[in-house]
Amino acid sequence: MKPFVPDAWIDESKTKEGAEIPFTRHFYEYVPPRPLEEIDRDLDEVLGRIRMRLEAVKR
Repeated sequence: MKPFVPDAWIDESKTKEGAEIPFTRHFYEYVPPRPLEEIDRDLDEVLGRIRMRLEAVKR
């Protein structure tokens, strides 16, 4: 196999530099957000732990 074709040519009027690869178009998969109730429960849990640590620091 030859590494090139001797009579090959490029139409320079159709070439351009650079390339854009839209990764999100090819690889993005939508993940719906968690239910608001679940997020509220997690926030309440975290805020409770923060309050406990603040109380420990105050003492």
